[in-house]
Amino acid sequence: MIQNEVLDAIHSRRSTRSFTGEQIGTEQLETLLDAAVWAPSGGNNQSWLFTAVQDREALLRLNELVREGFRHWAPDDSYPGKLAAKTASQKESYNFYYHAPTVIIASNKPDYENAMADCSLGLENIFLAAQSMGLGSCYLNQLHWLRDDPGVRIYLFELGIPKEHTICSAAAIGQIGKASAPPARKPNTVHIVR
Repeated sequence: MIQNEVLDAIHSRRSTRSFTGEQIGTEQLETLLDAAVWAPSGGNNQSWLFTAVQDREALLRLNELVREGFRHWAPDDSYPGKLAAKTASQKESYNFYYHAPTVIIASNKPDYENAMADCSLGLENIFLAAQSMGLGSCYLNQLHWLRDDPGVRIYLFELGIPKEHTICSAAAIGQIGKASAPPARKPNTVHIVR
């Protein structure tokens, strides 16, 4: 197979769930956010907003609100990760962003059909850029699941996310604490018609 720096970053990237707590540098953060906005978007819409939160107290408060939101939340489908997150959130030690020092929240217009896809493409750029700089990253669903929870929603407004936006997803970013092994790739996930 062809090998280059981009493909190396794709193959070596892991979902990091253990961070050292050391904050990333300003230039690293700016590089990650720049990578996000260079992602493709439907019709070149670029209607996303990537909000970086590095204030420790703000993140801890957000975690409290997520834990509280999960207490009243009922998963609306059979995705097992939702029930696992709700169950885990009942533990005192639960931290939805794995104690990462930086969380980047991706939001977009709720009536825009490509909102989730566009934001996910931006986050993938962030993940690959983070990997290229030796940083860990992890995709976070919790803020999307709880996007309509009143406590979470009001606090996100206070953090600067526009009221006319919905939360699509988020990313935990930081120095890698404990590296994880690559999971096996499932078979039969690619089909070629020639």
